[in-house]
Amino acid sequence: MIKKLSLIVLTLVLTSSCVSKKIYTDLENRYATLKKENRTLSDEKSNLSKSLTTLQNDFNKLQKDYNAAVAKRDQFQKDYEVTKSNLDNLQKSYEALEQNSSSSIAENAKKNRELLAQLEAKELALAAENARLEKLKKDMEVRSQRIAELENIISSKDAAMKKLKNAISKALTNFEGKGLTVEQRDGKVYVSMENKLLFESGSWAVGKNGKEAVKQLGSVLAVNPEIAVLIEGHTDNVPYTGTGQLSGNWDLSTKRATAIVEILRENTNINPENLTAAGRGEYAPIAGNETTEGKAKNRRIEVILTPKLDEISRLLND
Repeated sequence: MIKKLSLIVLTLVLTSSCVSKKIYTDLENRYATLKKENRTLSDEKSNLSKSLTTLQNDFNKLQKDYNAAVAKRDQFQKDYEVTKSNLDNLQKSYEALEQNSSSSIAENAKKNRELLAQLEAKELALAAENARLEKLKKDMEVRSQRIAELENIISSKDAAMKKLKNAISKALTNFEGKGLTVEQRDGKVYVSMENKLLFESGSWAVGKNGKEAVKQLGSVLAVNPEIAVLIEGHTDNVPYTGTGQLSGNWDLSTKRATAIVEILRENTNINPENLTAAGRGEYAPIAGNETTEGKAKNRRIEVILTPKLDEISRLLND
């Protein structure tokens, strides 16, 4: 759908001096959908982090219950041994008094039966506690395994993103310091390109150096098919005053993001389903708009690379 929409927009831009209201409305609706999908991805990551925390808390509770059960089992064992010792002593006393009066024998026999009943009850209680302890141990092992698997997957994703970040930095070495930065944070890789590297003022046509930088980025993305790519266009807070095909900063930022997508799509090894274009206008600045330098930083394209979390979702749903 994104591919078809992009082709339609490009055709209208090239053949007409103004965009019809219907096409513009379609673009706005598509942007809203893409923005919703982006939020869904962010919410999914947050939910996964909460799920991992919940599993860790459950594991800690199981560990606590397991330790308490072990202590209780040990106490039952001590009680059992004390009772058995008393029974042995009474048995010896019984044997010593066996020749005494029948009343003494009867009294000892009664105590003997009582101790035997107590011993049997403690044996049953001890068996029940051992069974409960074994179940807690198995539950704890299952939770521990799931937590370990989650941690391994997350660690693997972070390592893959670090490797991706290094590959991108290497591919774009000639452009870093010229309005291009690459950094990794929150489990994602952010490639930021200032407009001075990509566009003329008020234009969404990518210049020669900008195209080369985007193509170099595309060469890395082509060999990383499990990465979702969000291209965001940003402007400063100076209102757009031009005429013709643009209606404002938000429209300009969207067209610039779409222009980057079109260059990436020239690489046939990149799956178009992994690409999303979005315009943020002036509403996500990274610097103050009070200075020329701050405005220059805010006029940018951000390419946000996110690992797909299907494997983690499957593990949590098992």
